[in-house]
Amino acid sequence: MTLFRPGDSVWHRLAAGPKAAILAVLVLVVSLLPLGWGWAAAVIPAAICLGCYAVPGIGMLPLAAELLAARWIILVTLAGQLLFLGPMAAAVNTTRVAAVIVVAGLLALTTRVTALLDAFERGLAPLERLHVDPRRVALLLAVTLNTLPVLARAAAQVREAQRARGVRPSLRRFAVPFLVLALKHADELGDTLTARGIR
Repeated sequence: MTLFRPGDSVWHRLAAGPKAAILAVLVLVVSLLPLGWGWAAAVIPAAICLGCYAVPGIGMLPLAAELLAARWIILVTLAGQLLFLGPMAAAVNTTRVAAVIVVAGLLALTTRVTALLDAFERGLAPLERLHVDPRRVALLLAVTLNTLPVLARAAAQVREAQRARGVRPSLRRFAVPFLVLALKHADELGDTLTARGIR
């Protein structure tokens, strides 16, 4: 919800639907590059990332921030690949994973959530013939996107409360109060939706 950064870049001006389609194609290109291409299979994803972020109005700082945020995924991927596949395959596959994360992150950085949900609803419109309600699916996505930061705040509250009481960290001691807060939020959300006639 808070990843969007206002701006006037080409990516910002592009409509949400076409932008999501272009970025999805780039993600597919990065994912499907043959490993047999050697180092080119690592250079091409890196070049795609740099090209996507090098446009005026975006720049390299958001790219660095995306990579920093994904550092643990990248490090775990690199370590596993080095252990089982060797240096070249590790470099290629880790670059691919990083590129996919960074290209997908560009969508969140340059698109308002409401615009993305509207585009998703329009894209699902043909499925109405199969009795899929695009508005309900978009509502589900909106609720999910709103719930994730709430749960993150709940987890932080539980950790802070436990630290203040001097409780030693443990999964069991964390899970019970966190689940209570999560279920409380789910009840409140359900009551709110019911009050608005959504079932």
